[in-house]
Amino acid sequence: MTRPVAVVGPTATGKTALGVELALALGGEVVNADAMQLYRGMDIGTAKATPGERRGVPHHLLDVLGVTETASVAAYQRHTRAVVEGLLAAGTVPVLVGGSGLYVQAVLDDLRFPGTDEAVRARLSAEADALGSGALHERLAVLDPAAAAAILPSNARRIVRALEVLEITGEPFSANLPVPGPARYGAVLIGVDREVTELDARVDLRVRRMFADGLAEEVRTLEEAGLRRGTTAARALGYQQVLRVFDGEGDLAEAATATARATRRFVRRQRSWFRRDERIRWFDGAADGLTGRVLDALST
Repeated sequence: MTRPVAVVGPTATGKTALGVELALALGGEVVNADAMQLYRGMDIGTAKATPGERRGVPHHLLDVLGVTETASVAAYQRHTRAVVEGLLAAGTVPVLVGGSGLYVQAVLDDLRFPGTDEAVRARLSAEADALGSGALHERLAVLDPAAAAAILPSNARRIVRALEVLEITGEPFSANLPVPGPARYGAVLIGVDREVTELDARVDLRVRRMFADGLAEEVRTLEEAGLRRGTTAARALGYQQVLRVFDGEGDLAEAATATARATRRFVRRQRSWFRRDERIRWFDGAADGLTGRVLDALST
């Protein structure tokens, strides 16, 4: 039976290359699960696979949004499930690749998306701006402890969303979180990670290469296309740091240092997110014969 394979884990572990190798070996196609790689033109700063690196393997859900558009998990769920189901119907293995945990979960788990109320959200957002996200997180911890445990105190957007759902539905936001169980479509989840100091060094090297390869020029081009009007794209790591330089805050060397530091923090959050999922089979991205090891695991 054809079933999807999801390749997940922190940034810079080697997921992209492994995903292509698995697609080639299994006769599959890659489905992007990185929120920022949805955006057209955000190539260098997201380490998007180049046409050469894709090695002829079709890739789906890349370059589907303009930088002024807001990435939506609900829309991603709808479009990606349609792609996955189409591939499965054709007997093709979908290889879902990316480090955006919520996006992977939206495809493979029963994740529901309640409606919104712009007035409620605006009021809560204003409170977050005035009081700080920590204060709203404390409120959420009282009203919905399970949701608070799953959301970082610094993540104002998700805290506001959780409080919004509470207010407009009368149900806790955590009621919409998926219950762990078998992954949709019988998917197999493969995790790729590396030793902490090694991964930190890979992150630093990746960031240096991004800036050397023209990240600032890429950001300038996207700025002209409306990047600053985007509520999601403008916050991407690397892009927000370069935009600050354009605003007169420091120089590109300082932006590179800040980007590497923020990315290392992001890696730790990704690791924490994915390590909670006991369905994931973990592999060392530095191990020799990684693709063969994963293929052996998939055959058992």
